[in-house]
Amino acid sequence: MAYVSLGKDRIYTEIHGEGEDLLLVPGLGGRAQFWSAQVKPLSKHFRVILHDHRGTGRSTRSNIVYGAKQMAEDLLRVMDRLKISSAHLVGHSTGGAIGQHIALSNPERLKKLVLSGTWCGPDALFVQLFETRRQVLISCGASAYLFMGTVLATPSWYLQSRFASAREFFESRLKDFPGLEIELSRLSAVMSHDLRSHVHNIKTPTMVIGAEDDQITPPGFSQELAQRIPGAKLVLMPKGGHFCPMTVADTYNAHVLGFMKSGKRSQREGKNK
Repeated sequence: MAYVSLGKDRIYTEIHGEGEDLLLVPGLGGRAQFWSAQVKPLSKHFRVILHDHRGTGRSTRSNIVYGAKQMAEDLLRVMDRLKISSAHLVGHSTGGAIGQHIALSNPERLKKLVLSGTWCGPDALFVQLFETRRQVLISCGASAYLFMGTVLATPSWYLQSRFASAREFFESRLKDFPGLEIELSRLSAVMSHDLRSHVHNIKTPTMVIGAEDDQITPPGFSQELAQRIPGAKLVLMPKGGHFCPMTVADTYNAHVLGFMKSGKRSQREGKNK
C-alpha cells in the first residue's frame, strides 16, 4: 500500500503479485476495494495495480472530477509515477470509460483491454436513470442514493442474504461517501461520457464483458461496444447484474484470465465461432 503524488493530491495505490502489469480500474464509487474478489486469483498471474480515484476512498478529496478524460489522465500519471510503460487494463463501468479514453489517446500504454459493464455512449434510458439518481441524491440525501444504487447494481439473490441490517449497511457506505459536491461531479462525468463515434479507432485487443441482467448498463451497451471496436470479443454472462465482478466472481475471473492469456490469433478465432 502506498500513495502516489499528483501535484498537491495523493492517490492511494496497492500492488499485489508479480508478472506483467494489470490495472484494475473501478467504477463510479472509485475505490480499489471493489476488486476484492479479483485480487487474489489475478495476482497469481499478474502484478495487479489498484487505486482509489482522486476524490474517493483514501485518495485526496479536494478536487472535483469533470469527466472520464480527467480520470484517465490521472491514471496515466499514476502509471508514470510507478514507472509502468504499458499494462493490461480491466475497467468496470466508469473504469471502462477511462479505459476507452486511454486506448484512444495513448494506445501504446495498453497491452490488452477488458471493458466490463460499461458503455460508449448513453441512450434515453441511461440518461433518465442517472438523472433520477442525481435527483435522489439532491432531494433525499446520501442514504437513499446509496441504497438505490446498491439495489440497482446487485441482484436480489445475491443481496438478500448479505443485507444483515440497515444500520450496518449505511454505516459502512456512508463512511466512504465522498460528499455531495464530489459525488455530483462524478455523476456528471458518467452522464457526459460519449465516445460512440470514436471507439472504432481502438486498436488494443479488447474483450467486452457484461451480464444479461445488468440494469445500469444493460447488455445492449456491451453488444454495441463489441460491434464498434474492431476484433473485440464479447462475453455476456446470464446473470450477475452490474456488480458481476463481485456477484459471479469465479465465472468473471475465468473469462478475464482466459482472455489475458490468449494470443491475438485465438481471439479472432473465438470471435468467428
